[in-house]
Amino acid sequence: MTLAVSGSIATDHLMRFPGKFAEQLVADQLSNISLSFLVDDLVIRKGGVGGNIAYALGVLGGSPLLVGAVGPDFGEYRSWLEANGVDCSGVRVSTTAHTARFVCTTDDDMAQIASFYPGAMSEARNISIGDVASGKSVELVLVGANDPDAMLAHTAQCREAGIPFAADPSQQLARLNGDQARQLVDGAAYLFTNEYEWGLLRQKTGLSEDDIASMVGIRVTTLGKSGVEIVTADGVRTHVDVVPETSKVDPTGVGDGFRAGFLVAHRAGASVERAAQLGSLVAVLVLETTGTQEWKFTRDDALKRLGAAYGSVAADEVGALLPA
Repeated sequence: MTLAVSGSIATDHLMRFPGKFAEQLVADQLSNISLSFLVDDLVIRKGGVGGNIAYALGVLGGSPLLVGAVGPDFGEYRSWLEANGVDCSGVRVSTTAHTARFVCTTDDDMAQIASFYPGAMSEARNISIGDVASGKSVELVLVGANDPDAMLAHTAQCREAGIPFAADPSQQLARLNGDQARQLVDGAAYLFTNEYEWGLLRQKTGLSEDDIASMVGIRVTTLGKSGVEIVTADGVRTHVDVVPETSKVDPTGVGDGFRAGFLVAHRAGASVERAAQLGSLVAVLVLETTGTQEWKFTRDDALKRLGAAYGSVAADEVGALLPA
């Protein structure tokens, strides 16, 4: 069965600042802020929420269909994704704009300052979920950060077509008003946010935790180094700790990796606990690598790390879901 991923497709320009942003901020001068950070390095990688999640789904043996808009410079990126099991037939190629750009600087505390240029992404609103899903057994559409009009349209199209969807508004919550945010989550089979976004969603919509619980199936809230909380439709809460990292290299795309691991496992029949454990493993693999699609997944090594973090039973049960 196919998991469709509607989200941004971008090129990431990643830099590192050898210091702490917080030490450069003057509290009573923030209204006059004017800063330039001299960085140590620059790497250019393939990225975007949609591209990252689709790549991870492909690596994990899923059947991802990528839905998004790109520029004519997408050729090499397309070949990379297709080589890793991603169906790019749902990607629209603009004739007038370049593929989106994400420019991000990370400091020694893993804090980040970033900008995002949408470029061709704005044309994603012209893609129809019904059209790209035609003839494919799409069991779920993840609606991730993308052109805001595309996010609203694709969510509405899923409802109209009766296709279950996962709401993952993430960074675009800052661009949405309360009514738009409510539209994106209402009826979602899954709601993914991080801890800050969970608070922002409630603030923007004016909805309580109970209100949102009545609108979605499973709420998944990542908590950074504190792990993840999952709340099912019947109100059962499950907390899963992170997989201990061997190093902290770059946090960009960690949440995308988690979502892919969680969905692959849960849609294959795993419990939410086991799904979050696989998601946490993929997340740490991304954290330990520069670039959101440069990490590698080796089955035996992965199961050893799962066993060390969560026990042999967890490793056995997750291993049974993964391709040999």
